Amino acid sequence: MTQAILLLLHLLSAAFWVGGMAVMHFAVRPSAVAVLQPPLRLPMMAQSLSRFFVGVAVAIVLLLASGLGMVWLAGGFARVHWSVHAMLAFGLVMMAVFLHIRFGPYPRLLRAVASREWPVAAAQLDMIRRLVELNLALGVAVFALAIVGRAL
Repeated sequence: MTQAILLLLHLLSAAFWVGGMAVMHFAVRPSAVAVLQPPLRLPMMAQSLSRFFVGVAVAIVLLLASGLGMVWLAGGFARVHWSVHAMLAFGLVMMAVFLHIRFGPYPRLLRAVASREWPVAAAQLDMIRRLVELNLALGVAVFALAIVGRAL
C-alpha cells in the first residue's frame, strides 16, 4: 500500500508540473497575447506564474520525497532499473531550470511589472517561456522514460 501511495503522489505531482507548463505555454500565454495589451498581459502572467510556482515548489518536494521513498522500498539505487536513474537525472535538471527561473528572470519580471517597464518585463517573460519550453521537453522525456524505459 505504501508503494501505491508513493506512486500516486509521484504521478500527481509530475502531472501537475508538466501539465501546468503545457497549459501555461500552449493556452494561457497565447490567449493573453491575443487578447491583452502589455500593461494588462504582463501583470496577469506574473500573477499566474506566482500562483503556479507555489504549486511547482510543492510538487518538487513531493516528487523528491515519493521518488526517493520508492527507491528505498525497492532496495536502493543499486536495485532499480536504469530508467529510474535517468528519470532522476532529468528531474534534477528540471529542478535546476525551475530554480534558475524562480530566482533569475522571474524576480526581474516582477520588478519590471511593478515599475511598469513593459519591454523589460516582456523580455523576462520571453526568457521564462524559453526555459519552460526546455523543461516541458524534459518533462515529456521523463514521462516517456517512465512508460517505455522498462521495455528498453
